[in-house]
Amino acid sequence: MARLADYFIIVGFDNGKAGSGEGSGKIIQRFPCKDWTDASFPQGIELFCQPGGWQLSRERKPPTFFVVILTDSDSERHYCACLTFYEAEINLQGAKHEETEGEGEETGLIQPAQAFAPKSLVLVSRLDYPEIFRACLGLIYTVHVDNLNISLELLIANLFRCIVPLAGGSQKLFSLGAGDRQLIQTPLCDSLPITGTSVAVLFQQLGIQNILRLFCAVLTEQKIVFHSTSYQRLSDACRALEALMFPLKYSYPYIPVLPGQLLEVLSSPTPFIIGVHSSFHNEIQELLDVITADLDGGTIKIPECIHLCDLPEPLLQQTQAALSLILHPDLEVADYAFPPLPLPPCNMKILDKELRAVFLRLFARLFQGYRSCLQLIRIHAEPVIRFHKAAFLGQRGLIENDFLTKVLDGMAFVGFVSERGPPYRTCDLFDELVAYETERIERDEGNVQKMLKHIRELGEQLLKNENPNPHMSFQKVPRPTEGSHLRVHVLPFPRVNEDKVQTLIQEGNSKHQSVMPTTIVEKKCVVPAGPSVASLTDKAGSVFNSARRLEVVKNCIAYIFENKLLETEKMLQAALRALKGKAARQCLTDELSLRVQENRTILDHQQFDYIIRMMNCALQNCSGSEEYGVAAALLPLTTAFCRKLSPGVSQFAYTCVQDHPIWATQQFWEVTFYNDAQSQIRSLYLTDKGDRTGINLDKRIKGVAPPDNGRTAMDLAAEEMRMWPSLGKEKQQELLQSEESTVYSLAIHYASLMVYLLVPLDTSQNKLLRPSATGDWESGTNSIITTSMAGSVAESYDTESGFEDAEVMDAAHYVVRFITRFIDKVCTESGVTQDHIKSLHCMIPGNVAMHIETLEVVYRESKRLPPIMKPKILQPALLPGEKIEFEGLRVFLYPDGREEATGGILGGPNILPAEGALFLTTYRIIFKGTPHDHIVGEQTVIRSFPITSVIKEKKIHIQNHLQQGTQEGLQFQSSTFQLISVTFDEEVCVEFVDMFKKHFLKLRYPHSIFSTFAFAIGQTMPQIALPKQKEKNTSFRTFSKTIAKGAKMAGKITMGRQSSGKKKTSDDRGSRLGFTEDDDVSDDSELPPSSTLKASEKSTMEQLLERACFRDYQRLGVGTISSSSSRSKTEHFKITAVNRMYSICRSYPGLLVIPQCIQDSSLEKVARCFRQNRLPVVCWKHFRNKAVLVRAGGFHGRGVASLFKSSNPPGAVPVSSEFLSSLEQEKYLQALVSAITASYKMNANSIRTVRLNAAISPGVLATLRCSNRNNGRVPAADIGARLAGKDAPPPVSNVAPTYNPARSRQFALYIFGERSQIRGFKLELGLNCEFVPVEVTDIRQVKASFKKLMRACVPSTVPADSETTFLKTLADSEWLFQLQKLLLFSTSVSEVLESGCSVLLCLEDGWDITTQVVSLAQLLCDPFYRTLEGFQMLIEKEWLSFGHKFSQRSNLASNSQGSDFTPIFLQFLDCVHQIHKQYPMAFEFNQYYLKFLAYHSVSSRFKTFLLDSDYERLEHGTLFEDKGDKMAKKGLCIWETIERIHRKSPVFFNYLYVQSEWKRMLRPSITMPNLTKWDYYTEETLSSGPSYDWVIANVKPETSEDTDHINGAAPQSKRKTVWPCYDDVSSVQPDGITTLLSEIEKLENKLTQSPERWHSVWSRTRSASRDDSGLDSTLKKQSPDTAGPIPNDFQLCQRRGLLHLPDSGLGEDHSTPSSANGVGQTSSFYTQFASKTDENRSFEGILYKRGALLKGWKPRWFVLDVTKHQLRYYDSKEDTNCRGYIDLADVEMVTPSTPTIGAPKTANERAFFDVKTTKRMYNFCACDAQIAHLWIDKIQSCISDA
Repeated sequence: MARLADYFIIVGFDNGKAGSGEGSGKIIQRFPCKDWTDASFPQGIELFCQPGGWQLSRERKPPTFFVVILTDSDSERHYCACLTFYEAEINLQGAKHEETEGEGEETGLIQPAQAFAPKSLVLVSRLDYPEIFRACLGLIYTVHVDNLNISLELLIANLFRCIVPLAGGSQKLFSLGAGDRQLIQTPLCDSLPITGTSVAVLFQQLGIQNILRLFCAVLTEQKIVFHSTSYQRLSDACRALEALMFPLKYSYPYIPVLPGQLLEVLSSPTPFIIGVHSSFHNEIQELLDVITADLDGGTIKIPECIHLCDLPEPLLQQTQAALSLILHPDLEVADYAFPPLPLPPCNMKILDKELRAVFLRLFARLFQGYRSCLQLIRIHAEPVIRFHKAAFLGQRGLIENDFLTKVLDGMAFVGFVSERGPPYRTCDLFDELVAYETERIERDEGNVQKMLKHIRELGEQLLKNENPNPHMSFQKVPRPTEGSHLRVHVLPFPRVNEDKVQTLIQEGNSKHQSVMPTTIVEKKCVVPAGPSVASLTDKAGSVFNSARRLEVVKNCIAYIFENKLLETEKMLQAALRALKGKAARQCLTDELSLRVQENRTILDHQQFDYIIRMMNCALQNCSGSEEYGVAAALLPLTTAFCRKLSPGVSQFAYTCVQDHPIWATQQFWEVTFYNDAQSQIRSLYLTDKGDRTGINLDKRIKGVAPPDNGRTAMDLAAEEMRMWPSLGKEKQQELLQSEESTVYSLAIHYASLMVYLLVPLDTSQNKLLRPSATGDWESGTNSIITTSMAGSVAESYDTESGFEDAEVMDAAHYVVRFITRFIDKVCTESGVTQDHIKSLHCMIPGNVAMHIETLEVVYRESKRLPPIMKPKILQPALLPGEKIEFEGLRVFLYPDGREEATGGILGGPNILPAEGALFLTTYRIIFKGTPHDHIVGEQTVIRSFPITSVIKEKKIHIQNHLQQGTQEGLQFQSSTFQLISVTFDEEVCVEFVDMFKKHFLKLRYPHSIFSTFAFAIGQTMPQIALPKQKEKNTSFRTFSKTIAKGAKMAGKITMGRQSSGKKKTSDDRGSRLGFTEDDDVSDDSELPPSSTLKASEKSTMEQLLERACFRDYQRLGVGTISSSSSRSKTEHFKITAVNRMYSICRSYPGLLVIPQCIQDSSLEKVARCFRQNRLPVVCWKHFRNKAVLVRAGGFHGRGVASLFKSSNPPGAVPVSSEFLSSLEQEKYLQALVSAITASYKMNANSIRTVRLNAAISPGVLATLRCSNRNNGRVPAADIGARLAGKDAPPPVSNVAPTYNPARSRQFALYIFGERSQIRGFKLELGLNCEFVPVEVTDIRQVKASFKKLMRACVPSTVPADSETTFLKTLADSEWLFQLQKLLLFSTSVSEVLESGCSVLLCLEDGWDITTQVVSLAQLLCDPFYRTLEGFQMLIEKEWLSFGHKFSQRSNLASNSQGSDFTPIFLQFLDCVHQIHKQYPMAFEFNQYYLKFLAYHSVSSRFKTFLLDSDYERLEHGTLFEDKGDKMAKKGLCIWETIERIHRKSPVFFNYLYVQSEWKRMLRPSITMPNLTKWDYYTEETLSSGPSYDWVIANVKPETSEDTDHINGAAPQSKRKTVWPCYDDVSSVQPDGITTLLSEIEKLENKLTQSPERWHSVWSRTRSASRDDSGLDSTLKKQSPDTAGPIPNDFQLCQRRGLLHLPDSGLGEDHSTPSSANGVGQTSSFYTQFASKTDENRSFEGILYKRGALLKGWKPRWFVLDVTKHQLRYYDSKEDTNCRGYIDLADVEMVTPSTPTIGAPKTANERAFFDVKTTKRMYNFCACDAQIAHLWIDKIQSCISDA
């Protein structure tokens, strides 16, 4: 029973503070005047009456009502109902009256009120009846405003005299004495929340999705703020959200209405639910960690910093579906053709309860089986219960679900366990639901009708709880007269007689005291346990849990205890692999428990080692995900198994399993202790139950009670709690002492176990250093107890205490502190007395000291055991000049995230882990060893990569215990897509590891390139002094002298002037700058005469003319290097040597191709206007249409628009060097456009006659013309006149420059630039060029993508998430997407060039993306670059000479140590690989050649890729080689090595290459499905290491062959098991042609003949096969114009060949076999792809074709091939040899035709059609008109698609 009202308060406006700005309220009266003993008076109530502030109003506002909830210090809520009305402000009204006194006397009228002040009537109660409060306060206000003849004192006193029952469903009728009749209905169960219609209203306001987000937010303890213009809506919304949490209760600040003066509460760090008026919306917006919900707008706002966890699936989807069905019942029939009649509107109260029923079902599913995870520690006097969170999450299958984990960690769930954990208490609807209805809920999820039926049943129960008596008696509450608040003259609320009210209250209390209070007896019962925990997601069982694997574990343990060592050794590795599964680990603990005899089992040394290895393997993955079950089961076994070391000295298993983090986890010890405590308590009462009477579970459980041994601890606890009140005090005290003694004994036992597991075995090292962070090279130690628990304990303790000790404390003290903290916590929670806790504190240090003394003897004796035989350290094979820098350290090589070498799910041998040694040489990091699994065999495992390719190194801690005593390890990750993860053996001391690191860092970042391995083979470091860093504006004179000095000291070149006594004239500067227009160099590459080029510069020019740039310029015929007298007038470009001293641009080559009319002296000014001084120069010219490709850096400074229009008039005098440079730049670009335009016009006619359809395709035009050309342009005449210094000619009035966007026009030059630079560019059409804005991939994006690609291809660990597959991580890296963009850009450029238009690239600095694009464009257009010689020239020219920053991008130099690896060159090679995949017959080199270049571009084995430009190579003396001085040669060149290998072996040659077939441009398909992963990223050869160091790769086969010859025995079988990750497939299983060539070489050696070079044999064989098969006649019919992608059935056609013919070469991926027979079956290298399979036949049939002149009509079988874009014909359908074809690219039109002479007589007239090509007209005749029209449609469709 409780009072209806605790306090009644009248709060009014404080007139004393009215002039202070913001008003305030004050308590006018309160009743009763003194506080109740059981309910304190709420402080600050005046703030909550007016949450928006006390403010006067100029008009009477209607009365308002809302409920405020206040929470006291005892967490008890007080419901404050506020009714506010407005009355005239007396003081302000009086002032107004004095001012108008004269007027009042004259008129005799009373002036109306001008200001109104708020006044609030407040009712404070601990009961939640808002509607009753509204009626009571409204009644008091009605009596006042209507001036009824009723005493207000009586009304107020009756509020306190009304006593209400708490619960039980009873009704209370009462009256305040004003003619009212009111009824209070109590709920049936007070634990269920009362909501009315608040939940339904909240769903209408916010919607399903927003409510679910708020629901998840409140359960995960986020801060939530509601805002609205209605205070009552705020209260109802907070009430509804809290009701949805049931059965959880919100325990954080809960303020439905927050006053404006207390807004600083929103900055509280704790979670809360708060309602704020919308007038404070701006203050809410500033909160960064608060979720705001707008009730009026129906939206919620979640800040970016908040990660909101969602409900686990499938609960989220099921909840959404159920809510949608209830809120929108017509949604299911909305699409019906004949929908049923509309349903009547749903009752809001019923809807409210059905919505709550959905969330009740959700919690029942979410907490299903929670009672089985309760841990009972004590029963009396109050039960102590803990929840085993790890077990619950693990059994539910939600161990990684963030939502449920946060819910279980929250305060709401803690209160849930304490309230609902006891097994004997009052039950409610949720207890019944979670115990009996969960199976029904799961079963009904698929049936909508059954689900709705159950929801309605639950809704009816909730509704009945709120309204158990639907036929309520009549209620009557008078209301005020309509419009009463608008009356002009209303008296203020009178002052209530306090004495009278107090007297009436006392009279009422005396009456209630005389009546005996009716007490409601709580109906306690045994809480039903319900079903056990079941997995929420139906996941298939792991492969490791199969019965076969469990049998392996059982058999292995049986062999160990039967001492069958040979069988054990065979099965041990399989058993260790099986222990990866949870079921197998559980099987291990069960089997070992059966082997324990009398608490101790003595094993011999070998048995002991086997058991320890299996224990360590089982413990390595033990964590909370397995509920600590494995570690808890092994805990008693560690003290049971032991071995005798000497008489009286035994070593137990716990000394060998200490290196696991599970022992440092205090949560593990707590959970295990509580589990054992529950078992001990259960045993205590099971033993004692026979001596007690009255225990009968049959009466409280339906059905027959289980036997005693099946009764759970909760069952016993429920019975004990039921019997507790009936027991005597002596018996109660006896039970308390028994339970306390049981827990105390268990605490002693656990203290001993913790001592065993935490004190390290090696007690000689008394000091312990704390473990350091992973990846720190210099900190941390490798002490024998680094992984023991003492170090972790110390760190966790000091971290939690807030400070760390300055001195390093000993391990014993750490262990004592850890155990003491554990004992304090578990004993305090378990109710152990303080005396027992103190005795434990005194006992622990002594136990630790005694155990340390015992361990000293054990450790000493264990060291006397014979050492384990370790494998011999194998020495690695070294390259010539390679030396071992650091001898091998014994290590264990562990597998990474790749499963190929570990057996596992993919099967195969268990090659890794392996044991061996880690070597550091001057070139590589090498691991060489043997597999740890001896059953695999004696294979050698080698993993190595160059030192300079290492991009990441860090410390690691691997918990895979192959042997005891391993220390922390190292992990090296290489840009060659290799990874080495090793841990050092116990014999490797810390000093050796530190020395290894220092030597590695020294070799990884050498101080000079001459310290790299490229210069280590018989070379001496040149004694040159590198120039010091200069200022930016260093004069060219000083700079050139420095270069010349360095070059002379290097002994390489002679440059600059000879030192002489001649006077320097004013012409010296011009001579130093290079060739001018008077320079004379002949066309046939001879040196210029000495009259022009100084004799001292001859050697420089000779060497420059030998560079790849000039040789390629000669081949292309681009530019001349002759004097003006001998230059051809038709030549528009020249080759200048002005940059031979690298004064113009350090990153450009010495010879540049520029427009003919440009003077060399102006180039320096031009270069200043481009990034890195990289001015536009020609790098390639089309061999047919003479279009040129120009490259440059991005525009500097003024932007593109300023390049063609000057802001100064022609007559102005330039005043700055910037202006002069700009003019020179404009002249240069104008000259470039003019030269290109002249060349374009000269070749335009010939281009059209050669190929009419060579124009740019529409798709390319759409890409190029993305800029707006509709703006006005600068006339070309104006530009030319301005550049010439003259006035512009008058414009022609009748010829206005117009531009039709619809008209397709080709320009002579397309300039590709960055969008930010060319924005707003305007140019006249007469200039004949167009600017194309492009967006290229940023360098940072390339770096990020490469990191993700490395994680996908070479993961350091196995991904924890099973959904993180290789393909998913590869897609997330966006590597293929970047390749697609790069190929699209390059293809567009090549299309433009192929159409006869020139291209200028002005992107970034001109050495990254620009180099990629120009290289790929040339590769697509020029077949020369697809040869070995041409590809070498392409890289030398575009990548080396034009200054790609290899050292910086590949992180090779010491100054790039902080930068990340940027694979620009690797991306280019990958793009070439993609093109090579689609056109395997167009390249002379194979894909192994590309892998070879990719590997050695970062290996530093060759000097080729070491520096960033020719200038740096000249500076270091490596650019030119003096052929006369052999001793001066420095470093290895990769091209010489490739040439030498290519002469000896076809390792780089592509047998499919047909030179005559591929003369046209390549057009690869760049769609994402056509791009594949490069196998260079994933392939591995563990037998010999990477196959790219060729001297090493050739050692092993020779050795094996020699061994076979020495043995003299014939091989037993030629069959061999080939494992892709171990063997080099191309070497073990070579292709057919390579095998035949090697056989020929062997036969020649046997015949003592000098072997003929393979290339000669191949050429002669191929020539003979071509003659035999009539290849020439076939090629005549098949025009070489067919340059299309390889058909889709390429692999199928390859498989039909007689010989295995892959791409060829060592290290190739032979997953795609080839079918060309290189000796006898190579009739045609192209016809093998002309397959008759349906894959290439989009349409086929018989057509009559008219032959050439004087030939008749003949029927042929025609095939329309969309893939090859051909119309082929055969003699018959069965014919496999194509007789000819029509290239659809040449087709101009397809039209119906009429019969001609000689046509088939039976043919229909409409069956004829013609196909017109650029070469001739073809006449066809079909069987009938329908087929003819079908052929026409198919051909036209194919043409349009192209």
